[in-house]
Amino acid sequence: MFAWGQSDIGKARKDNQDSYAYSVADAKQLAFAVVCDGMGGAAAGNIASQLALEEFTTCIRNADYKNLSEEQLCELMQAAANQANGVVHRKADEEPALRGMGTTLVGVVSTQTKTAVINIGDSRAYKINSEGIVKITRDHSLVEDMLIMGELTEKQAREHPGKNLITRAIGTDSSVVGDVYFPKIEKNDYILLCSDGLSNLVTEQEILYEVMYGDNADCCNRLIDIANERGGYDNITVVLLAF
Repeated sequence: MFAWGQSDIGKARKDNQDSYAYSVADAKQLAFAVVCDGMGGAAAGNIASQLALEEFTTCIRNADYKNLSEEQLCELMQAAANQANGVVHRKADEEPALRGMGTTLVGVVSTQTKTAVINIGDSRAYKINSEGIVKITRDHSLVEDMLIMGELTEKQAREHPGKNLITRAIGTDSSVVGDVYFPKIEKNDYILLCSDGLSNLVTEQEILYEVMYGDNADCCNRLIDIANERGGYDNITVVLLAF
């Protein structure tokens, strides 16, 4: 396994409220990655995403996840997300200026035999290979709910003014439950994590093309450049794992 990541402030924001981390270890047989997109004002969003990122990654790093069953791996990721949620929520309670802050979180943990993905909010995970691109995660957002209920088309969803209204986040409530997925991953597959600064401006087919037909080491930068060329209205973060 190999991994690359990059984050950019974009063209419109004064601060970058996104955070990301990744690690490949144990002779490239173990890997994890996470992307957080903070909210709640510049300072609060930065704090929320960084706190959540640090707590989530600490929980994963401290766990012996190499030999965990699928059920145990699911429990680990839920526990890590809950730990992150608790840290952000308590910090917001302690400091009035930070009240209401929160962050999305999308994370992946991969061993030699299984891969698990967790998401809370609208940061996404995609599986990419020579057969195409598939969105692994389901956005926790008002627009996604409307799309599933048939109230919006895909095109209407992309252009909806409320597309940034999320229904679940790290830190906004005392507890949170993430959705955990176990995609089947084979050799030469990729997993891409991103904040909505990318997914709102770059299509899935464009993501597929850049991953499959470009230099992997520069892929994150190329995708960020495309988003910025289209306005860069938000912070943009991309992490790519190659299997």
